[in-house]
Amino acid sequence: MKRIVSIAAVSFAAGILLTAVVGFFSAPSLMMLEDESPYDFDRTVEMFQQRVSDGGWSVLETHDMQAILAGHGHEVEAVKIFELCSSQYSAQILRLDDERIVAPLMPCRVAIYRKSNGNTYIARMNSQLMARPFGGVIASVMDAAAVETEEIIAGLLDGELAAASR
Repeated sequence: MKRIVSIAAVSFAAGILLTAVVGFFSAPSLMMLEDESPYDFDRTVEMFQQRVSDGGWSVLETHDMQAILAGHGHEVEAVKIFELCSSQYSAQILRLDDERIVAPLMPCRVAIYRKSNGNTYIARMNSQLMARPFGGVIASVMDAAAVETEEIIAGLLDGELAAASR
């Protein structure tokens, strides 16, 4: 009986360790989302900015990382990082003292970049996954904001704006 208990305890510990290792190596692919755009870089940027505006969001800042790094003597493919804000969601979090702790995650950031294969990609944090551990107001607000952001991106990827402008 003692041997069975020992084997069970070791097996349980090994299972926990294996789960932790798999979780650790899977985390980056779960925390970040990336989609390939059907359009070139400039068209993707143009369509994205239009969809953000049409969705009632604001682009607070655009960081042209290719230009910034070129100014420091580095060559990289085209990369633009957009800081997005929906005042509706931001206000719900920032007006509350305890929820303000997530301010470093704000505003929402979306990156559009070209890879060496010539294709353009859209990447962003998986806000729905990141919000879950916070619970309460933070989780519900970040979840709602993430749903809207994903709708903006999905419409671009599906070509809704391109079809509407024809």
